[in-house]
Amino acid sequence: MAKEEHLRKELERQRDEITRQRNEIIESIQYASLIQTSLLPPGKVFDKAFPRHFVLFIPKNIVSGDFYWLVSKGHRTYFAVADCTGHGVPGALMSILGISFLNEIVTMRDNLPANRILNLLREMVMKALHQTGDSTEALDGMDISLCIYDKGKNILQFSGANNPLYIVRQDVVIEYKPDRMPIGVSGIEEQPFTNHYIELKKNDNLYLFTDGYVDQFGGPEGKKFKFDPFRTLLLKIASLPMKEQGKILRETFEEWKGDYVQIDDILVMGINVF
Repeated sequence: MAKEEHLRKELERQRDEITRQRNEIIESIQYASLIQTSLLPPGKVFDKAFPRHFVLFIPKNIVSGDFYWLVSKGHRTYFAVADCTGHGVPGALMSILGISFLNEIVTMRDNLPANRILNLLREMVMKALHQTGDSTEALDGMDISLCIYDKGKNILQFSGANNPLYIVRQDVVIEYKPDRMPIGVSGIEEQPFTNHYIELKKNDNLYLFTDGYVDQFGGPEGKKFKFDPFRTLLLKIASLPMKEQGKILRETFEEWKGDYVQIDDILVMGINVF
């Protein structure tokens, strides 16, 4: 009996220790989430740059591998949506790296085109991760849509690494395709990113997003949401105020997901510049 009692107490002690360690880890990640959130652009900064906008941001875990970024400098506003390798803590570490490097590039250099910013970001990420292109290296990095809006000229620049830009204009979704290479080392030889110059028109809606929304499993057959229904949904809601669009996108996502597990971070940004 004494041996059984000793074993019982030892199991309880181990259980309590595991619970304590688990709680410490959760508290640590929750605090990390506060740090990560503080690096994202505050609502008032976004409101000043683009009064008509929404950001739908639903991390899979407490911290996120997706991030959004915005900096205004003179008559230009730089903004981006990015999806880092992985999610949770590994993705969050990459997101902090991406935000820091973007801030450094835009702060230290004036009037760089969007594709040059991505070229520099790739160089800095590869250098920071000591990536040389060796086949044994992990392909850590990020996909990103980066835009520069020149308010004086009403011109938008777009450059993308695997992530596109959608513009809804007069009941049509115009897709600006990204370059099929990431920010970071990849299986192909690095080439300069492409820059798109777009003259915006009245009532244009801009949408930047990561792949979490379209890749989510759900619905009656447990399939992915996919791009075509996503574009159809954007067309359906494009005439509504931006905040209402964000609300509908969230409700549609939750209804589609249902009881299925969220498989990735969710990030969709919508902007109307007029």
